[in-house]
Amino acid sequence: MPERKSKARRKIGTSVVKKIRPLKREELSVKHADSGQRLLQTPKRTWYKPLTWRNRPPAPNYKPLPKARKLFWVVLRQLWVNRLPFGGITLIYGLLNILLVRGLSGSANLVALKSTLDSVFSGAGGKLASSAMSFGYLLLNSGSSNTASSGIYQSILLVVCSLAFIWALRQVLAGHGIRIRDSFYQGMYPLVPFLLVFLLIGVQLLPVGIGGALYSTVVSGGIAVDAWEKAVVFALFLGVALWSLRMITATIFALYIVTLADMTPLRAYRSARQLVYGRRLAIWRKLIFLPVALLILAALFEVPLIMFLTPLAVWMLFIISMLTLPIVHSYLYGLYREML
Repeated sequence: MPERKSKARRKIGTSVVKKIRPLKREELSVKHADSGQRLLQTPKRTWYKPLTWRNRPPAPNYKPLPKARKLFWVVLRQLWVNRLPFGGITLIYGLLNILLVRGLSGSANLVALKSTLDSVFSGAGGKLASSAMSFGYLLLNSGSSNTASSGIYQSILLVVCSLAFIWALRQVLAGHGIRIRDSFYQGMYPLVPFLLVFLLIGVQLLPVGIGGALYSTVVSGGIAVDAWEKAVVFALFLGVALWSLRMITATIFALYIVTLADMTPLRAYRSARQLVYGRRLAIWRKLIFLPVALLILAALFEVPLIMFLTPLAVWMLFIISMLTLPIVHSYLYGLYREML
């Protein structure tokens, strides 16, 4: 008799389990709360799940990032407090630029351009306008190198001094005393991973470069004549530019993650993508603020100098461009630490 009852119970249990339909998570919790029984169901295996906006996981609850202007002034104060090591690295960077890149040419061209513009414009407002236009001329010609070899030297100096600044920033924020030579000796060990991430940024800039070339070809070549055609082409170029900007947003911070010990470029890029996930718009606002603030500060120094002491404006712009590298790295590294 007991054996027959147990067999009957097993048959009833199997029939009940077969009739149960796949329940949702909410229904399972309700069923478990009502009956006190635990229902086990094997999940349906999906071999492919496309990454669309429906299947994306929700962004975690991040702490709010600080204001861009507040972060910028904190960075300037930090550089001023540690002005000896950072000033020494900047001085070496500037001297090597003078010797290898020769970035101080063009003062005679600036004086001639300023005199020509002064003859065209008259009055105090005209003098201010000619100084502002001369400042724009300096900005457009400041990044151009004289020869191909000077461009290569400039790229090498940018990578080497960037690694030195990043190592110095990490040591200073950790409360360690540093020496200038240690930043160049000990900061060079992640050179190969840093270069690989740097090359990845170049690859991610290809869409906007190709889109810009196609846009200029279509517009200047007379292919797009009407206003709506130019608007469509510009919208396509803008979409490609936003795509590149979206990719670069994570890779910029991968440059700082890859300098950690035992870090590979792929792991650094994945960590950077997780770091910026769900808050790219907020990060874009912080990133756009930096060049705007640097441009305003450079104009405040350069425009009066061009107005009264034109030959010295090239030297001042060179000093500002050398100081830009530590400011940019300090700002981005500070933003990276705030996102952790």
